Amino acid sequence: MDRPLSHPYDLHCHSTASDGSLSPCELVRRAASNGVRYLALTDHDTMAGIEAASRAAVHAGIRLIPGVEISVSWNKKCFHIIGLDVDPHNHTLLTGLADLQRLRMERAECIANSLEKHNIHGALEAVREMAGDGMITRTHFARFLVARDYATSVAGVFDRYLVRGKPGYVATQWAELEDALDWIQAAGGMAILAHPLRYQLTASWLRRFLTAFQSAGGTGIEIVSGNSTPQQIATCADYARRYGLLGSVGSDFHDPAFTWVDLGRLSPLPAGVTPVWSRLEMH
Repeated sequence: MDRPLSHPYDLHCHSTASDGSLSPCELVRRAASNGVRYLALTDHDTMAGIEAASRAAVHAGIRLIPGVEISVSWNKKCFHIIGLDVDPHNHTLLTGLADLQRLRMERAECIANSLEKHNIHGALEAVREMAGDGMITRTHFARFLVARDYATSVAGVFDRYLVRGKPGYVATQWAELEDALDWIQAAGGMAILAHPLRYQLTASWLRRFLTAFQSAGGTGIEIVSGNSTPQQIATCADYARRYGLLGSVGSDFHDPAFTWVDLGRLSPLPAGVTPVWSRLEMH
């Protein structure tokens, strides 16, 4: 598949405030150099990078859209909901995120303890240093395990250590779907389902979730995500039309080393889908 041309919108990416490898300022500069004009920073369960990214966006001549990627549990399954164009100072949203941040720290301790039982030592100290002031995620544990030669790639680590039934897996109850959407709405934002085809769900389960999501006030669905194939884009566009959801695009960029995903390198939205930025430009 040919590499997509630059898209002016990229509404899903990560910085060192969570599990990205670039600082918020570096991320903004890279987006601008790639031709992105509207960038949403959507770190996992935190908005700690928004202020720095906003300042950098002014200098880079692009618009920074405040965002966050919220971890949600629904029917014992984990989903990621992007809060887009939210007020980064909203008390309701920040209080909800603070609960998730505490939960992430507890999960990190449990993962480290589980690895310790399998004779993998020093994980918690290493990931704390790696994350700095940012959120500790499973990606930090994956990078630690690669550095210790337990696997040759981050993807390989997830398959061998960090998924259900493996040594570093910890079941976590994240925010309830309705609560997360309430936080986003309280902050004046829009709720977007991130990368809908990555949850390893059957079509019937995904339809059930989208019904609940739309009923709870969900606004949109990510149609183009990272290196989506044409068939995946068509499938997600069909869901958007069927459930009356706006269409979003986002690279889910984390690291320049992952050369198959880059900021702004996104295919266009298919015809017949209303873009989420039609709502953004009304603000």
